[in-house]
Amino acid sequence: MVVRCVLHGSFRKNFDEIREVHKLFTSAGIEVIAPELSEIAGETDGFVHLKKDESKDQRLVELLYLKKVASLGSLGFSYYVNPNGMIGESASYELAIDQLTNARSLFWKKPIHPAYIPQNSVWSPKDLACYVNENECYPPPVFPKSESRLKKLVENLILPGSKIAVGAIIVDYSGKRYKKGDERDVLLVQTHKWGDRFSVVGGGVRRNERLVDALWREVKEETNLDSKIEESICTFDEIKNSGYYQSGVHRVFTDNVVKANRRSIVLNDEAQGYLWIPPSVALNELDIEPNARITLELYLNKHLRAA
Repeated sequence: MVVRCVLHGSFRKNFDEIREVHKLFTSAGIEVIAPELSEIAGETDGFVHLKKDESKDQRLVELLYLKKVASLGSLGFSYYVNPNGMIGESASYELAIDQLTNARSLFWKKPIHPAYIPQNSVWSPKDLACYVNENECYPPPVFPKSESRLKKLVENLILPGSKIAVGAIIVDYSGKRYKKGDERDVLLVQTHKWGDRFSVVGGGVRRNERLVDALWREVKEETNLDSKIEESICTFDEIKNSGYYQSGVHRVFTDNVVKANRRSIVLNDEAQGYLWIPPSVALNELDIEPNARITLELYLNKHLRAA
């Protein structure tokens, strides 16, 4: 999968650095969709124009730039070339659009700016290029529990009234030998998102993100597994008596079977533990949050002896 990127920063102060980052990212296989680098053509009221710009109207140039941000997709990210930490006026505007559209924002240096920036968002160009080249995705944001209120406030700005979440019944196809009639193990994670109960891997769909892309991203971010997405299990509304229901927010869950070819995983900050376990044992013995329990029961009924 191709990872896309938009570069942000002051063309007047850091144009040479932006060119170098553009070259470095391109050599690492990252598709830099903006800016389209060319020579500097001039400057108007502190706004630098490039020879390939469609117009000298800085409003039009900025809006066309933001159109590129909106086209990043689920695997795309914004990178702010701010070697001194400073974020200028245009970049501040672009950062606000990033946050409102839920685009991933990464920075060369910790920004000197009041915007809320999740942890794991500051990466040198070289380290970021190496990460993307090795993992075929950008580094995920990290939200510590101490910043849960900030995270929630940002999410309330970003997310519409209806929230779509994808979930994965991750099934073991690692080569482990199962006896005839045995159930294949499934992966459940213990997570503070659901009050330290067990749940399936998954999360919210981002704006302009296809369901299959969201599920692939969530599995990669939360487990570092390369997954093969199989058939749909179910789609259902939030359970009102689940203990997690939010009045006035319409949440929809859509869950799929996902095959994994290994059992070793790397958890991110969203979970503190995991188990590979037969689904019937999990349903009988684990404290599973209600939404995941529905999905697991439906999966078990359909794949009762699928090993």
